[in-house]
Amino acid sequence: MEESLRILKPYLRGLPLIAVSMIVGYLIMAQYLNYVTPKYESVTRLRLADIDEGVPNSNLYKDFDVFATANKLAAEVEVLKSQMLIDEALNHLDFDIEKFRVGKMRTTELYHDSPFTVQFLTADNSHYNRPFHLHLRDNLSYTLIEPGGKEFRASLGDTLDLSGTKLILSLNEPYVNSRNNTDIADHYQFKKLSRPQLISQIQSNLSILPVDRDVAVIRLIFASPHPQKAAVLPDMLAKTYIEDYISTKSGAASVTMDFLDEQVKEVMQKLSQIELEIEAYRNAEQITNIRQESETILREISQMKIQQTNLFMSLEAMNELYRYVQEGNEKFEELAPNFEAFTDLLSTELIKKIKELRAEKRDLLLIYTPQEPIISVVDEKLNDIYAYLTESISNTRRNLEIKYENLSRDIELTELQLINYPEKERLLTILEREFEIYQASYNFLNEKRIEAQIARAATISFHRIIDFARVPQSPFSPNYVILKIVAALLAGGGAIALIFLVHTIKARVNDKFTIQTNSSIAVVASTPNLKKKEQLQAHFLHLVNQLEIKNLIKPKSVAVFNAFGLGDGADFHALHTAEALSQQNHRVLLIDARNRMKLSPAGPGEIHHLTETLSVLHFLHPGYDFFTNNQIAELIKSVAESFDNTIINNDMIETQLSLQIMKASDTNFVVADSRLTPAKQIPGVDILKDEFSIENIFFILNRIQYNPNIVTEIANWLIKKAGLKKNKFEGLTYA
Repeated sequence: MEESLRILKPYLRGLPLIAVSMIVGYLIMAQYLNYVTPKYESVTRLRLADIDEGVPNSNLYKDFDVFATANKLAAEVEVLKSQMLIDEALNHLDFDIEKFRVGKMRTTELYHDSPFTVQFLTADNSHYNRPFHLHLRDNLSYTLIEPGGKEFRASLGDTLDLSGTKLILSLNEPYVNSRNNTDIADHYQFKKLSRPQLISQIQSNLSILPVDRDVAVIRLIFASPHPQKAAVLPDMLAKTYIEDYISTKSGAASVTMDFLDEQVKEVMQKLSQIELEIEAYRNAEQITNIRQESETILREISQMKIQQTNLFMSLEAMNELYRYVQEGNEKFEELAPNFEAFTDLLSTELIKKIKELRAEKRDLLLIYTPQEPIISVVDEKLNDIYAYLTESISNTRRNLEIKYENLSRDIELTELQLINYPEKERLLTILEREFEIYQASYNFLNEKRIEAQIARAATISFHRIIDFARVPQSPFSPNYVILKIVAALLAGGGAIALIFLVHTIKARVNDKFTIQTNSSIAVVASTPNLKKKEQLQAHFLHLVNQLEIKNLIKPKSVAVFNAFGLGDGADFHALHTAEALSQQNHRVLLIDARNRMKLSPAGPGEIHHLTETLSVLHFLHPGYDFFTNNQIAELIKSVAESFDNTIINNDMIETQLSLQIMKASDTNFVVADSRLTPAKQIPGVDILKDEFSIENIFFILNRIQYNPNIVTEIANWLIKKAGLKKNKFEGLTYA
């Protein structure tokens, strides 16, 4: 705590300076703000459309942005900042001409509240972005000074030709009529801004920021010296952005629809061509349905092969029968052929007839001999039947062979039809696949064409302004309160820095801690700043008692008070220590080495009695400068013999006389003033002690904890410079 207070003491002492600096800084800033051109700011909030969300429960509106991509906030911010969009917005605003009222200290921008209007019929490039000065008079005449310095005199409503620039200055009647008492006679200024300059100026004052990374809301903030301009531009920029979005979307839809129309026609022609190719191929190859036809042929071949197999089996059986009959032709009656192949009724009847004739023959042989004609007739009938059967078997076999050959040939011919079917099917599949591709493209393009028609017809946008800009009533810059506070704080900070700098440069003793950190010599006493006589007397009586207890002041001893400077307090301590000892009825001799206190009217070396117990002596004579150390020591010893105590107010430290006196004394006190003694001189006392072997040397700190404010110090300095400050030793009761 003590350390903190020690550090803060210089600043506590400088509180008046800090306070005055803060007040001055506040007043200067307040005066400065009277002449600063204020800036007004207005905000428009724009909500961006989300293509994934339309009007609730409306699918049609969700399809309006089918050609758009997802909105990226950063991309939309850059679009709003773009020169193209700002240029489009400026086409709807009258920002290209700036008008000002010129004052002695401040130039104020006018907008619609100007008493005159300017219309440029033509403008030379040299007149862009350069001020025209206008001095308007009450009689509606004026003097115009062009940027080149040439003057023109005319009346409002006249057309001026200024070296390639034609303009008309007119009276703003609505504004003048709305303010009956307005004095229009004044000094004005206006200039025609080029579009690049105007766009650059707007971009420097325009801030476009998203509300949040995940919220599709953008703030358009514009600052302008005129409040109405600050409110007009962000609204117009937002409207232009929405209109540009709609026109871009409709234009894209129109271009897309034109493209789709051409593509639909082209794809339709391709479809028609492929349809004709498929038809021609089917007609050429006689294809109705290739899959059904191939299945039918395969089914027919299968049936024919089944028939072929049956014929083959029948033919084999008939061949076997024919061979059997041929081998037993001599004994046909003994044959027992397998007539399984003969399934017709005629064969069955013939077999039955043979059996009947044979049975009849057997019956007749019982009656007749084999040579009987009746038996011969029966044999002839049997032979006829046998011959018929043999011929029938032969004919049947040949017939089966013919059928088998014909069926085999038919199968081969039918199978030949299937050889070309894979190729036909492949070619037909290629044609049908190409047809399907173009048909899918045709359907897709038609769907997109319908969507493009909807997008072109829907001239609405889900971008919308959710908060229009308002005309600000007070400027946002400068912030009068903040700037005044900052100016006061900066001035206070400057004062603190000055105090720190002065304190660092001066580097005074300030307190005991400084002495203790710079010297090994003890501080035996501390004297506060004493103003009242009662306080002074009480303090030095107490001080004398302390020094006597510490054996630093003894009977018949010589105590010397030394200092580095005249104002450090050696005179003060020597005088009042001697006075305190005399008040204790000690006979005291005060030796003022250089007679700085001017208490003795006697000559050098002569004792002058101030009171019964206090006498004064001084060595203010050039002859003493030639005394040796022993002579000075003998001189002091001789004059001190008649007194109880001797107090010496020494010359400045390190002078010849001061060193001789210090060496000849019993006790040396070095008085350091907390406000005047430089801290760098403290280590010199240790050097002095070691170099000259001066014993019993101690520090006394004068004006401890004394922190006068800067105002008091300035006042004292002025009094001192004016010569009004009296000698502090004049008027003493014992003087």
